Amino acid sequence: MIAWFAKNDVAANILLAVIFISGLYVVSNHIPVDLFPEFEQRSVRVTMSLPGASPQEVEEGITIRIEEAVQDLEGIRELNSSSSEGSASVTIEVEEGYNVREMLDDVKIKVDAINNFPVDAENLLIQVPQWRRDAIGVVLYGDYDPITLRRLADTVRDELAAINEISQVEVGGTLPFEISIEIQELVLRKYDLTLEQVATVIRQNATDVSAGNLKTEGGDIFIRSRGQAYNADEYANIPIVTTQDGTMIKLGDLANIVDAFEETPLKTRFNGMQAVEVEVFRTGDESIIEVTQAVKDYVVAKQSQMPEGLSLDFWRDRSEPIKARLATLSTSAWQGALLVITLLALFLRPSVAFWVCLGIPMSFMGAFLLMPVFDVTLNLMSLFAFILVLGIVVDDAIVTGENVYAHLERGENPLDAAIKGTQEVAVPVTFGILTTAAAFLPLAFQTGRGSWYAAIPFVIIPVLLFSLIESKFILPAHLKHVKPRGDKPASKLSEIQKKVARSLEVLIERAYQPVLARAMQWRYASWVLMFSVLVIIIGSIASGQTKFVFFPRVQSEVATATLVMPAGTAFESTDRIVKSITGHAQALREEYLDEDTGESVIRNIYSVSGGRNSTTGRVQIDLVPPEKRTVDVSTREVVNEWRKRVGQIAGAEQLNYRAEIGGWGGSPVDVELKGRDTNALNELGEKLKTKMAEYAAVFDIEDSLSDGKEELQLELKPEARLLGLDLNTVARQVRQAVFGFEIQRIQRGREEVRVMVRYPLQARQSIETLEQMMIRIGPNQEVPLWQVADVIPGFSPDSILRVDRQRTLSVTADFDKKNGDLTLVQSELNDWLSEQLGQYPGVSFEMAGEARDQEESSQGLIVGGAGLAILIYILLAIPFKSYSQPIIVMSVIPFGLVGAVIGHWIMGMDLTLLSFMGMLALSGVVVNDSLVLVDYINQKRLEGVALKKAVFDAGGRRFRPVLLTSLTTFAGLMPLLFEKSTQAQFLIPMAVSLGFGILFATVITLFIVPLNYLILEDIKRYFRGYGKDMKGLVKGKNAQS
Repeated sequence: MIAWFAKNDVAANILLAVIFISGLYVVSNHIPVDLFPEFEQRSVRVTMSLPGASPQEVEEGITIRIEEAVQDLEGIRELNSSSSEGSASVTIEVEEGYNVREMLDDVKIKVDAINNFPVDAENLLIQVPQWRRDAIGVVLYGDYDPITLRRLADTVRDELAAINEISQVEVGGTLPFEISIEIQELVLRKYDLTLEQVATVIRQNATDVSAGNLKTEGGDIFIRSRGQAYNADEYANIPIVTTQDGTMIKLGDLANIVDAFEETPLKTRFNGMQAVEVEVFRTGDESIIEVTQAVKDYVVAKQSQMPEGLSLDFWRDRSEPIKARLATLSTSAWQGALLVITLLALFLRPSVAFWVCLGIPMSFMGAFLLMPVFDVTLNLMSLFAFILVLGIVVDDAIVTGENVYAHLERGENPLDAAIKGTQEVAVPVTFGILTTAAAFLPLAFQTGRGSWYAAIPFVIIPVLLFSLIESKFILPAHLKHVKPRGDKPASKLSEIQKKVARSLEVLIERAYQPVLARAMQWRYASWVLMFSVLVIIIGSIASGQTKFVFFPRVQSEVATATLVMPAGTAFESTDRIVKSITGHAQALREEYLDEDTGESVIRNIYSVSGGRNSTTGRVQIDLVPPEKRTVDVSTREVVNEWRKRVGQIAGAEQLNYRAEIGGWGGSPVDVELKGRDTNALNELGEKLKTKMAEYAAVFDIEDSLSDGKEELQLELKPEARLLGLDLNTVARQVRQAVFGFEIQRIQRGREEVRVMVRYPLQARQSIETLEQMMIRIGPNQEVPLWQVADVIPGFSPDSILRVDRQRTLSVTADFDKKNGDLTLVQSELNDWLSEQLGQYPGVSFEMAGEARDQEESSQGLIVGGAGLAILIYILLAIPFKSYSQPIIVMSVIPFGLVGAVIGHWIMGMDLTLLSFMGMLALSGVVVNDSLVLVDYINQKRLEGVALKKAVFDAGGRRFRPVLLTSLTTFAGLMPLLFEKSTQAQFLIPMAVSLGFGILFATVITLFIVPLNYLILEDIKRYFRGYGKDMKGLVKGKNAQS
């Protein structure tokens, strides 16, 4: 095949063109652009509503029943649930190796079989959670009332959804519409009505009824009545009752009808003004850049049409960081490519260097062609993978081209040189590519946070395989056109090449080979010296002198302050504090101002008070990306100053600040306390928070349980039963009056509007009015609530968390990784909790968050490393046809890891998860040079060359390709290694491991491989001699006997 393609230029060029054009078409049309890769959600979520119910009622009526139904399903990794006011959520996490879709079907069967859910339970939803792919937010803000803002936002939503590039738009930062029909108790008594009777009449009159078809000669005519009401006026005209004098009493005569939002306090502000947000999402293969640009164009055109006092703007443009990160990595990529080409031009003839470099775009286009097959998008990780492989992809072409070049230098015919030069190194090059591809394979099977890097092998492996195709079938067809130098006058580049070549020869003959000869003479002492370096480096890691931060954090462009006030805090108080926090952010906005441009580092401030919980608030500040800031301040400095100015909030349960990306898993410190005794959980939780506070690096400590909210519990009096009342009858009448009686839901445009009948708000604001509520016991018979039931005050938790069917209290905290050792703190907390459990029988704990992620990722690395070592051994044993020689090649791997650690020292960086992933990949890359070296020694020995001469000559002959492949790999990574932008920081550790590991391993390879080859032969000779001596000894004894 190699010879056939070398002789057939047309076939080689067509193959090149097909791959290049196909890849170009796919990357232009079928690969979406994302910030981070998406991966499969390995969980099934069940949600259900029970309007007006407390968390305990939800837990008992819904959550526990779902847990009991699904608990025996095979493949459940963990069962998590949350019961909050009016809703339940149960998440079934699926074990690796089990099909999530099959689990979804099994869960549906189990949950659908439950027949004892509460009567009012609704909205059962069973699904695999999907990633929300936010694109950009559009905000309407100004001095307008919330209802007007909402209706204008609906218009904006509809107009955005009509744009071709946009398919999913939602209105956020507001509440659902609700029609509340409020009737006073005195009015009901006046007309001898109950809320339930009023609701029944409304249902009967406010409806559309189909009456069938009228069969006529001209065709069928559809008959229906149209009585459905859609707004307050239409409901007001519904007749309710007729008095004795014939007067028709309509609903509007009885009730105050409010057509507004749900009765939930909520205030959303943008830059200090009332606001509503319209969120735009990316779906399918839509390009986030095209989606956001379409939104921006719409906003610019729409701004001039806004009424006076109302503004329209966009924020949280997710394409902005994507474009910045892709630009950064693209710059690193072309700079690296330029360095690679320059190096090749210095060591090889320009024509040879050109054809070798052609393999880079061709291999990349081949990878683009396969990316949709593996469901890989163009994102931070996939582009990083292209940079990683940039210098590696030419390794096979370098070895092939350098060998062809050597044949040309010896005066061979170009075609023969191309064929022979390619065939001679075909086996080591092929298996070298396979070992490199195998090195990245374990990344595809990482779990926990390691799964974020799964896209890397699905880019690198196709690149390497297409590179192999190019070097075997396309490169020889091009290299045969390289002509001998002849007598043509030398160019300046040729002169430079000659100087480089002479310098390299001097380096080999006067430096490398004399040292190699001495090392071969003293091979055992030399080996011990190298092994000692290895032991010292490993010892530094084990002793903690080399700092290890498993999950580094990188600053984001969005900072968030989250506030939680105690239960019972008035919404007005919470909102006042949120405005205060916003005010301090506004002051920072004015302080961090560029005097020349007038632009601030802080672009926008968005705040939310209330919502589902009236005691919570959130303030977000949107910052200019770090690389675009004209004011010298980091996100961390902005947040620290913000935190300092806000200070301590009196009475606040929690006030936390976050401004980092990279924390895709749990919190740095996260402890789950489990047990049935809630008091014991709370007590141990408080002690744990006190213990955490002793560490200076631990901050923003919080737990999952608050004081909850006040509740009133009804306890039936004995007199009630004498009147024929039971607790269910009393509770239901109270629920209808206070929470409301849902009579119907109507579809109004896109909105589903709930219609409620209840007491007026003023009748639902005090215990006294509740106790005076009349309970009906029969026709024209009623008694006040206080006569039949006691109203007992108490507390209900905001939410109840359960893990594996046990109530769980989660205590979390943030951690300053620059000034503390997270692993040490986690270990000490683990020991402290183990001691405390003796005082709390029935309570257990588990380290969650980053500790759990770290354990999972570590196990993945260990298993992946072991599997990789076996796979590399097999791939080396096959071409060598030897059980021992793969050990020679693989002996360089530990020294590559030493180089990786030294690289982190030089760069002043901590070791991270990505560092170890880089070391894993390094294991397959560093064996390539060893493979080529050992293969050359074997070839020379087959030709009859003496052992030591073959080993010695191999070092000199393969010095140039070994050095060149290592330098190109490092050169390809060099721009990224020294990149200062924020978006590149958490990727750099992997590049450091690979780049510096390759450099260090190159030096070691040129010495350790020859030494190990000789030592292995010494061992073989020893055992062969020992075997002969033993045979002679046995023969001698037999002769004597």
